[in-house]
Amino acid sequence: MSAADHVPDGEHTDRQLSGRLIVAGAPLGQAGDVSPRLKAALGAADVIAAEDTRRLRRLAADLGVTVSGRIVSYYDAVETARVPGLLAALGAGSDVVLISDGGMPAVSDPGYRLVRAAAEAGYVVTSLPGPSAVTTALAVSGLPSDRFCFEGFLPRATQARTRRLVELREEPRTMVFFEAPHRISATLEAMSEELGSDRPAVACRELTKTYEEIARGSLAELRVWAAAGVRGELTLVVAGWEAQRPAGGRNDFVGEVLAREGAGTSRKEAIAESAKHFGVPKRQVYDAVVAARPPKPS
Repeated sequence: MSAADHVPDGEHTDRQLSGRLIVAGAPLGQAGDVSPRLKAALGAADVIAAEDTRRLRRLAADLGVTVSGRIVSYYDAVETARVPGLLAALGAGSDVVLISDGGMPAVSDPGYRLVRAAAEAGYVVTSLPGPSAVTTALAVSGLPSDRFCFEGFLPRATQARTRRLVELREEPRTMVFFEAPHRISATLEAMSEELGSDRPAVACRELTKTYEEIARGSLAELRVWAAAGVRGELTLVVAGWEAQRPAGGRNDFVGEVLAREGAGTSRKEAIAESAKHFGVPKRQVYDAVVAARPPKPS
C-alpha cells in the first residue's frame, strides 16, 4: 500500500497530482444517517458515479445539497464500460465519489472493479464510511457476532443454491445473506432442508426504514413468516454450526436413530426426529445410517 492511500481530506502531496476515488456509504433508508463529510463530498465532487442517478438526486435534495459535479450512472450492466472513463477523470485531477443505492459500494453492489482498477493505476482510494446492512443486521440479530461471514445473495438456480448451502452446513461462523422478497420463501425452504429446520435465524426487512421488521426464530418458523408474503429488501442472519445443539458425529446420528427405532418409531420418522434433535439436515443423518450398514456378503 502506498503512502498516498492515507492522504486525508483536503491535504495533497506532491505525489497526489491526480484526483481521488472516494468510496461513500449511502444511508439504508434514513437521510438523517448521512454524515457531514458525505454531504460535503457530494457537493464538492467533480464526478459522482451513482448506482441509480435518480436516487442520488433524491438523496441530494433531501440533504439540501447542490450537486455541481457530473453525475454518471454506475450499475452492474455498465460497470466494466464505465471504468476507463472514470480512471481518465481521476487522471485529469477530478475527485470521483462512488456511491450505491444504500450501504457501502462493492458489498454485493457495483464498485470493486473500479476500486481495484484505481488502486492498480496508483490513484488514491479513500472512504467515507457509512451504514451497512451487513453489520446493522448482525448487530440487532442477537446471534454470535465475534466471528461472522458474509455470503451475499445465494445463487438463483436451485441446484447451484443447494450446492452452496451444502458447502455451508458446517460453517461455524454466523452467516449473513441478502435476499430479494420474491425469493425469500424458496431460500428459507432450501436453508431449512440443507442447514436444519431448527437452525436459529433472524430476518431483517427494510432496515432503518418506516416499516422495519425484525423476525426471529428457527428457519422453519421463518418459512411460515415469509409464506404470508414479504415486501422490501431483506438481510438474513443465520446461526453457524457451532451455535447448534449437540452437533454430533456419524456414530451419534446412527445411535440416535437406532434408539428411536427400538422404541417403535419407523426408520423414516427416526431419521427425521434425529435430524431435528441434532439440528442437522435429514440427508446428513440418512447418509450416516446408510454408511453404517454392514457390507453385503460376497
